[in-house]
Amino acid sequence: MAEGLLKEKFPEKTITSAGLRGMTGWTADPSSIRIMAKHGIDITSHRGRNLTRQMVEEADLILTMEEQQTRTVESRFPEAKGKIMRLGEYGNYDIADPFNRSIEFFKKTYELIEKGVDQLIRNHPGLN
Repeated sequence: MAEGLLKEKFPEKTITSAGLRGMTGWTADPSSIRIMAKHGIDITSHRGRNLTRQMVEEADLILTMEEQQTRTVESRFPEAKGKIMRLGEYGNYDIADPFNRSIEFFKKTYELIEKGVDQLIRNHPGLN
């Protein structure tokens, strides 16, 4: 959902997403697809992939959803330090993975992602 929303906000930028645990090739969850479609964003072509060293090297900014993810990325890829930021950093909150949760949990996750993206835009002028 975060990738789809960021692509919508920044169509001129290269936005990709990747996970930290083996869900390579998985499609977006049907609940995510439904929620994003209600916001006019099509994520049906999304396929999961794992974060790689090349992705880290090429990235200008790496957004994580939780503090633990930030620590994991820094541990696996020390060269990523200084490029990593938790999406909820400005609001001081984590965004939990909604995998295998209710549609209501997915809706709340979308709201937190949207809030985090809006805060990022307001507080990170280099993105505009």
